Amino acid sequence: MNRALPVVRLRVPTDEDAIAWHRVFDDPDVMAFHGGESAELSVYEELTARQRRHDAELGFCLWTMTDESGRVIGFTGAQPWPRDWGPKGEIEIGWRLGRAFWGKGYATVAARMTLERLRAAGVASVVAMVRPGNERSVAVTRRLGMELERTFPHPRFDEDALCFRLDLETAVTQSN
Repeated sequence: MNRALPVVRLRVPTDEDAIAWHRVFDDPDVMAFHGGESAELSVYEELTARQRRHDAELGFCLWTMTDESGRVIGFTGAQPWPRDWGPKGEIEIGWRLGRAFWGKGYATVAARMTLERLRAAGVASVVAMVRPGNERSVAVTRRLGMELERTFPHPRFDEDALCFRLDLETAVTQSN
């Protein structure tokens, strides 16, 4: 049975999106692989401001993701790897959705849109860092055609973070 792909729109995050991201991600299930606890509003205020700078300087960022009705459902996009461990110097693609929007295809559709925007911006390859056990995100990387390249010791958790890679110059966009 083929189900219709969801309608997703991406936009540069606004000041108001910090509040929306805070609300949508204020869920232990959503945050399970992002430190386990809800973040303060100030974290999202800084994050949305940083993404506006990335968009202005690089032509891409973590975009606010909305559904067909314009409701904020999460974010997807890419940014330079922001930490002092892991794939330094790489462009990381990522996504995070509110719990109510899981399993509907939003992350995959939006990530494919991101890949097209990154190709247009001249990005040659991307990585996706995923914590072990986050099978939903691993499934998205697979649907994008990404392959596990290596692992990095996680500085906060007793585990190795998984680093998936996709060469955008040779990758063929998959349809499912």
